[in-house]
Amino acid sequence: MIKVIASDMDGTLLGDDHKIAPETQVAIKRACDAGIRFMVATGRNFRGAMDALKDTDITCDYILSSGAEVRNPQREVVKRTPIPIDLCEEVYEELKEYPVSVIFFTDRYDYRLGTKKEIEEGIIRQIRLFHMDKNDSDEKIRNSAQFLQIAGNTRGISDIRSLEECETPVYKIFIFAGDVDMLQEIGEKLGQNPELAVASSFILNQEVTEVRAQKGPVLKEYIESLGYTMDEVMVLGDSLNDYSMISMDFGATVAMENAVPEIKRAAKYITKSNNEFGVAYAIDQVLERQGK
Repeated sequence: MIKVIASDMDGTLLGDDHKIAPETQVAIKRACDAGIRFMVATGRNFRGAMDALKDTDITCDYILSSGAEVRNPQREVVKRTPIPIDLCEEVYEELKEYPVSVIFFTDRYDYRLGTKKEIEEGIIRQIRLFHMDKNDSDEKIRNSAQFLQIAGNTRGISDIRSLEECETPVYKIFIFAGDVDMLQEIGEKLGQNPELAVASSFILNQEVTEVRAQKGPVLKEYIESLGYTMDEVMVLGDSLNDYSMISMDFGATVAMENAVPEIKRAAKYITKSNNEFGVAYAIDQVLERQGK
């Protein structure tokens, strides 16, 4: 019997508009009313997750920054697994030979190296790749809601060691560029370091965490600490940073119809796409089979 549902956010729980559809919110409420515990397992940090959940009444647990932070329904930090500063510096040195943008994600702000102009240009590249049409002008992007949101959450630093002065743990190193082959090369190179976990949530990025900070193992440890067993958990995801969940032997591992092929091959089930309320559909199937 499924007693816990853990869902990725972007590309899974959220539609392409980066919002949770009313249909999905209703399904989650039905599950919670039936005694099922709902969790999000996302690459976003806490602030980013709350941005997506702020207009909902969803109460849940949080597996954040791809597993680097865990919070309970009271939003209290249960566990942190940051990347040590020395390891951050080592990764950054490896990346210097590549024309990529690098962001250090923490539980509060996103940190970037460079001048104010260089950071602004990096934000524009990020929005052009992930949020807006690649042909949009710089001026249009600067005036967009996405630019204001990202810029407001960004802090500039002069060097890696400056992160120590910020006294906030680095949960993830986010790397992006328009060259897919180069990013794959970077992922393979960084993946040779046994202290790191490397995955991607989009084709144009790589995400680096401390090796213990992966959604699947962290979720397993957390649900077991709450008294649940793996066979009582359903997980849902769509991208490679969900592979550690989908590939584990949870009770139901569900890939979205829009998931990358590797996730579909690893999953036990496939639901509808994120734009067709695939999470809601999977929840309804569970409730129906359990007679709730």
